[in-house]
Amino acid sequence: MANLSHDPAHQSFDATDPHSAEHGHGGSIRTYVMVALALVFLTACSYWTYTPFWPFGDNLAIKRTWMMAVSCTKAMLVILFFMHLKWEANWKWVLTVPASMMSLLLVLALVPDVGRRMRGASRERLTHAAELSAPPAAGKSGTASHPAEHPAGEKH
Repeated sequence: MANLSHDPAHQSFDATDPHSAEHGHGGSIRTYVMVALALVFLTACSYWTYTPFWPFGDNLAIKRTWMMAVSCTKAMLVILFFMHLKWEANWKWVLTVPASMMSLLLVLALVPDVGRRMRGASRERLTHAAELSAPPAAGKSGTASHPAEHPAGEKH
Protein backbone atom coordinates (compact mmCIF):
# COMPACT_ATOMS: atom_id res chain seq x y z
CA MET A 1 0.00 0.00 0.00
CA ALA A 2 1.36 3.38 -0.95
CA ASN A 3 2.21 5.86 1.74
CA LEU A 4 0.04 8.91 0.99
CA SER A 5 1.52 11.09 3.71
CA HIS A 6 3.08 14.37 2.60
CA ASP A 7 5.11 14.63 5.78
CA PRO A 8 8.72 13.54 5.14
CA ALA A 9 9.00 12.12 8.66
CA HIS A 10 6.32 9.57 7.79
CA GLN A 11 7.63 8.59 4.37
CA SER A 12 9.97 5.90 5.71
CA PHE A 13 7.58 4.31 8.21
CA ASP A 14 8.32 0.62 8.66
CA ALA A 15 5.80 -1.50 10.62
CA THR A 16 8.56 -3.95 11.58
CA ASP A 17 10.71 -1.21 13.13
CA PRO A 18 10.81 -1.83 16.92
CA HIS A 19 11.03 1.92 17.53
CA SER A 20 7.90 2.83 15.58
CA ALA A 21 5.79 3.08 18.75
CA GLU A 22 8.14 5.77 20.04
CA HIS A 23 7.50 7.90 16.99
CA GLY A 24 3.73 8.11 17.38
CA HIS A 25 2.65 5.36 14.99
CA GLY A 26 0.66 3.22 17.39
CA GLY A 27 1.11 0.74 20.17
CA SER A 28 2.74 -2.64 20.40
CA ILE A 29 1.05 -5.98 20.93
CA ARG A 30 2.05 -5.80 24.58
CA THR A 31 0.19 -2.48 24.92
CA TYR A 32 -2.99 -3.93 23.42
CA VAL A 33 -2.82 -7.02 25.63
CA MET A 34 -2.35 -4.84 28.73
CA VAL A 35 -5.34 -2.68 27.75
CA ALA A 36 -7.43 -5.81 27.12
CA LEU A 37 -6.48 -7.14 30.56
CA ALA A 38 -7.40 -3.78 32.10
CA LEU A 39 -10.79 -3.99 30.37
CA VAL A 40 -11.35 -7.47 31.79
CA PHE A 41 -10.40 -6.22 35.25
CA LEU A 42 -12.77 -3.25 34.95
CA THR A 43 -15.56 -5.58 33.82
CA ALA A 44 -14.94 -7.61 36.98
CA CYS A 45 -15.16 -4.37 38.97
CA SER A 46 -18.57 -3.72 37.40
CA TYR A 47 -19.72 -7.23 38.25
CA TRP A 48 -18.48 -6.73 41.82
CA THR A 49 -21.45 -4.45 42.59
CA TYR A 50 -23.81 -7.44 42.24
CA THR A 51 -21.92 -9.83 44.47
CA PRO A 52 -22.20 -10.31 48.23
CA PHE A 53 -18.65 -8.95 48.55
CA TRP A 54 -19.77 -5.40 47.62
CA PRO A 55 -18.98 -3.40 50.80
CA PHE A 56 -21.57 -0.62 50.34
CA GLY A 57 -24.79 -2.63 50.67
CA ASP A 58 -27.74 -1.98 48.39
CA ASN A 59 -27.25 1.78 48.07
CA LEU A 60 -28.22 2.35 44.42
CA ALA A 61 -26.59 5.79 44.25
CA ILE A 62 -23.17 4.38 45.14
CA LYS A 63 -23.61 1.43 42.76
CA ARG A 64 -24.62 3.70 39.88
CA THR A 65 -21.78 6.12 40.55
CA TRP A 66 -19.28 3.24 40.65
CA MET A 67 -20.67 1.71 37.46
CA MET A 68 -20.56 5.09 35.65
CA ALA A 69 -16.95 5.66 36.68
CA VAL A 70 -15.96 2.15 35.54
CA SER A 71 -17.85 2.55 32.25
CA CYS A 72 -16.23 5.91 31.51
CA THR A 73 -12.79 4.46 32.26
CA LYS A 74 -13.42 1.53 29.92
CA ALA A 75 -14.67 3.87 27.19
CA MET A 76 -11.58 6.04 27.60
CA LEU A 77 -9.26 3.03 27.24
CA VAL A 78 -11.03 1.84 24.10
CA ILE A 79 -11.02 5.30 22.55
CA LEU A 80 -7.38 6.03 23.38
CA PHE A 81 -5.82 2.72 22.44
CA PHE A 82 -8.06 0.69 20.13
CA MET A 83 -9.26 3.73 18.17
CA HIS A 84 -5.67 5.08 18.14
CA LEU A 85 -6.66 8.50 19.53
CA LYS A 86 -3.64 8.45 21.82
CA TRP A 87 -1.34 8.62 18.81
CA GLU A 88 -3.29 11.22 16.85
CA ALA A 89 -2.01 14.73 16.33
CA ASN A 90 -3.17 17.57 18.57
CA TRP A 91 -5.95 18.56 16.14
CA LYS A 92 -8.19 16.07 17.97
CA TRP A 93 -8.61 18.60 20.78
CA VAL A 94 -9.94 21.19 18.34
CA LEU A 95 -12.75 18.79 17.45
CA THR A 96 -13.53 17.07 20.73
CA VAL A 97 -13.34 19.85 23.32
CA PRO A 98 -15.88 22.22 21.71
CA ALA A 99 -18.23 19.31 20.91
CA SER A 100 -17.98 18.06 24.50
CA MET A 101 -18.65 21.53 25.89
CA MET A 102 -21.71 21.94 23.65
CA SER A 103 -23.02 18.53 24.73
CA LEU A 104 -22.60 19.41 28.38
CA LEU A 105 -24.32 22.77 27.89
CA LEU A 106 -27.21 21.07 26.08
CA VAL A 107 -27.71 18.60 28.93
CA LEU A 108 -27.52 21.35 31.55
CA ALA A 109 -29.98 23.50 29.58
CA LEU A 110 -32.51 20.67 29.33
CA VAL A 111 -32.39 19.50 32.95
CA PRO A 112 -34.63 22.30 34.29
CA ASP A 113 -37.06 21.84 31.41
CA VAL A 114 -37.42 18.12 32.06
CA GLY A 115 -37.72 18.66 35.81
CA ARG A 116 -40.49 21.26 35.48
CA ARG A 117 -42.38 19.74 32.55
CA MET A 118 -45.56 18.99 34.51
CA ARG A 119 -45.86 22.31 36.36
CA GLY A 120 -47.64 24.05 33.51
CA ALA A 121 -49.56 21.02 32.29
CA SER A 122 -53.24 21.41 31.49
CA ARG A 123 -55.95 19.70 33.53
CA GLU A 124 -56.64 17.36 30.58
CA ARG A 125 -53.00 16.30 30.34
CA LEU A 126 -52.81 15.64 34.07
CA THR A 127 -56.01 13.59 33.88
CA HIS A 128 -54.66 11.33 31.14
CA ALA A 129 -51.04 11.17 32.32
CA ALA A 130 -49.65 7.77 33.22
CA GLU A 131 -49.29 7.17 36.92
CA LEU A 132 -47.53 4.47 38.87
CA SER A 133 -49.98 2.36 40.84
CA ALA A 134 -49.26 2.17 44.56
CA PRO A 135 -48.29 -1.27 45.93
CA PRO A 136 -50.96 -2.86 48.13
CA ALA A 137 -50.68 -1.92 51.78
CA ALA A 138 -49.62 -4.62 54.21
CA GLY A 139 -52.60 -6.45 55.65
CA LYS A 140 -55.05 -5.07 53.09
CA SER A 141 -56.16 -6.95 50.04
CA GLY A 142 -56.74 -5.29 46.70
CA THR A 143 -55.63 -2.00 45.21
CA ALA A 144 -57.41 0.98 43.72
CA SER A 145 -57.51 -0.66 40.30
CA HIS A 146 -58.41 -4.13 41.67
CA PRO A 147 -60.74 -3.74 44.68
CA ALA A 148 -60.85 -6.51 47.20
CA GLU A 149 -63.68 -8.97 46.92
CA HIS A 150 -66.29 -8.48 49.60
CA PRO A 151 -68.75 -11.04 50.82
CA ALA A 152 -72.23 -10.73 49.35
CA GLY A 153 -74.37 -8.08 50.98
CA GLU A 154 -71.45 -6.11 52.43
CA LYS A 155 -71.21 -2.49 51.28
CA HIS A 156 -68.10 -1.15 49.67
